[in-house]
Amino acid sequence: MNATCLDGIAFDVDADSLAQTMRIDGQPHYRERLARLVEEARAIARPRAMYRIAYIESKGDDEVVIDGVTLKSRVLRVNLEEAHRVFPFVATCGRELEAWARDMDDMLERFWADAIMEAALRAALGALGEHLSTHVHPGRTATMNPGSLQDWPLEQQRELFRLLGDPREAIGVELTDTCLMVPIKSISGLRFPREVAYENCQLCPRNPCPGRRAPYVPGLYERRFARTKT
Repeated sequence: MNATCLDGIAFDVDADSLAQTMRIDGQPHYRERLARLVEEARAIARPRAMYRIAYIESKGDDEVVIDGVTLKSRVLRVNLEEAHRVFPFVATCGRELEAWARDMDDMLERFWADAIMEAALRAALGALGEHLSTHVHPGRTATMNPGSLQDWPLEQQRELFRLLGDPREAIGVELTDTCLMVPIKSISGLRFPREVAYENCQLCPRNPCPGRRAPYVPGLYERRFARTKT
């Protein structure tokens, strides 16, 4: 099945909320500069996302084969125990915002621009989730991302991109030689039906972590994901 690309995603970051997040809401000079950046970003931002419906062909102990592509991860394998179809995806803030931010010389404004790009990425992810819910009806889902756990290394980005086809041509996202994405404010992953709540954060002890979405659960890997000893 061909990939679905989402373009024309609405992006309307709120300057007042962003000023509060940046802790400059009581400083008129800074707020004026931030508001100018927000207006510039609104004019050029083009967040995008893409996904496709893919089907699981086989499952091993520590890997799954999806549409001819092998993904190696014990955690992913266990999470997909009851799944038959999955949704590989990429979402991005867009090359336009990245180029805009890259041309800034002022360090403070580059920091603000980074937050604006994050907001554009969230808009792309939100549009992706809404589109899946409305058009595909996957039910409750969970997500895993290559590189977020040692169990599923960043190098598996190449396989994920193979599942998607050509993200560079479709939405402007490409991989570097070290499997990082360009634009940097992009995220890739695999969404899959799962009734039991799951977050990668539950298996990651890193602390502090500004992106944490769930508490670390000691012993969860051993209880749920480790191989049964025979």
